[in-house]
Amino acid sequence: MRVLLLGIGNVMFADEGVGVHFTKMIEKNFKFKSKEHTLDFVDGGTLANVLSPIIASYDYAIIVDCIDADGSNIGEVYFFDFDDMPRSINWSGSAHEIEMLQTLEMMDLVGDRPQTKILGIIPKRITPMSFELSSEVKNGTTVMQKTLLKHLGELGFEYEKIDDTDIQSIANEWKKEQF
Repeated sequence: MRVLLLGIGNVMFADEGVGVHFTKMIEKNFKFKSKEHTLDFVDGGTLANVLSPIIASYDYAIIVDCIDADGSNIGEVYFFDFDDMPRSINWSGSAHEIEMLQTLEMMDLVGDRPQTKILGIIPKRITPMSFELSSEVKNGTTVMQKTLLKHLGELGFEYEKIDDTDIQSIANEWKKEQF
């Protein structure tokens, strides 16, 4: 099975970029192997709808993004199957031009969405031209990492920790490369 870990977000808007930064952090810090599956890491940025052909080429997708949820707290982590999305969840208020939610719904209409899991976190700051993640989101990435590693293990992946770079360092590297 071809598995995709897709990070979504605008890295230039503080916490809004957590999906991209988290995906890069996992790729840098761990080496994955499986006899049956492959795992690819993609920085989806804010492309959403343009990513449809890429997403459709996989058997299984895990999408990492900021989300909103009724009654939630900043830094709370949610992990759910897209087909069983809790009613309290939405992707409103992000800095995406077209939301990932709408992209996945459009893919459903044509029948080319793979089985999809969502790993989301509630952001604090969506501030233009900031690469500084809030302490709540930085702390929440520990839960995100444990959740993801457990799920990938359930899918049949083994992993080895090869680095210990934190998410803010990933964001700082991106800023340094671009500016």
